Amino acid sequence: MQLQQMMWGVMAGLAVVAAGCGSDNVLGPANQLEVTNVADDFQLQASALDNVSQTLIYSWDMTGDIANVNQSGSVTAGSATLRILDGVGMEVYNRSLAETGTFQTIAGGSPGTWSIRLSLSGAGGSVNFRVQKP
Repeated sequence: MQLQQMMWGVMAGLAVVAAGCGSDNVLGPANQLEVTNVADDFQLQASALDNVSQTLIYSWDMTGDIANVNQSGSVTAGSATLRILDGVGMEVYNRSLAETGTFQTIAGGSPGTWSIRLSLSGAGGSVNFRVQKP
């Protein structure tokens, strides 16, 4: 399936919660948001962030109990946090996207529909991460 088709399908199931008001921005076309959401493999990237405050929540099908998380963005202002909940709602990952590298969720997560939550608060720069079953 082509990336663009997957993106549109994913965006239909996306819950977006805008946070803040005033001069805060939300993601728009200029940020080139790209999402791939298939079983056992989730990716998100957005660029040209400028004082973005927003929370994005995705449902993700995961057949395993642990995931590798690769963070490679460049958060230059504000904060960007990635939080992952497993199939029963237990938090298995919570880390700032200002940190780059490859990490793992805690062992013993429950397979099923996981929740991928990206929280941006006055964020600048870019975010880029991938979560996948090892």
